[in-house]
Amino acid sequence: MDVSHTAPAPTRTAVVTGAGSGIGRAVALELLRSGWRVALAGRRVGTLEETAGLAPGTEALAVRTDVSSPDDVTALFAAVRDRFGRLDLLFNNAGTFGPGGVPVEELSYEDWRQVVDVNLGGAFLCAQAAFRLMKEQDPRGGRIINNGSISAHTPRPHSIAYTATKHAMTGLTKSLSLDGRPYRIACGQIDIGNAATDMTERMRTGILQANGELAVEPVMDVADVARTVRHMAELPLEANVQFATVLATNMPYVGRG
Repeated sequence: MDVSHTAPAPTRTAVVTGAGSGIGRAVALELLRSGWRVALAGRRVGTLEETAGLAPGTEALAVRTDVSSPDDVTALFAAVRDRFGRLDLLFNNAGTFGPGGVPVEELSYEDWRQVVDVNLGGAFLCAQAAFRLMKEQDPRGGRIINNGSISAHTPRPHSIAYTATKHAMTGLTKSLSLDGRPYRIACGQIDIGNAATDMTERMRTGILQANGELAVEPVMDVADVARTVRHMAELPLEANVQFATVLATNMPYVGRG
């Protein structure tokens, strides 16, 4: 009697920026534990190695990377090519909020520029490098998922630099999605609201609202974000989640609060 066997899926390779903590760490671990090979990118090798250590027996590559540095980004993707031979996914996650609670008239140009260079410049540099690699590899193609944030839709008080870069991320996503079509490069965006990480710790003690009051906001498990990213990542390239919004159900975002 003939028995049909399904060939195992080829091992896929991802780059996750900001992989040393928070959402980046959670997504990297979700991918590693699901059989992906993952290049962990971030500014501190120690925290990247901690991430790798949380998924023993998996294929993780820690690469110290400042995403705002063109040289660092070039070296990151060269290391991925040399170690793994191809790239199937870039999760463009690295970002900074900048100084919190600073009114627009008091925000220094240096602080503005730092947020823009990391959040927008870094996302562009990584997407460009991924695009080049995905375009030339065989089989051709891959996927880019950008971390947009709820701030890609609506701001918090005193967040002009962060909000501006996250709105710009939506334009970056759309342009990459269009320009990637001839090369089987899909690009989508995940907009995340109040995932429980160090960055959102202040939500639990009270954060400034649009009406000037301080309020405690609900948060959600960051693992739910990671599972959503993996779902987007593992779709065939003929399908794409263009935009996904994942948020704590009762956070003040929809409607008036």
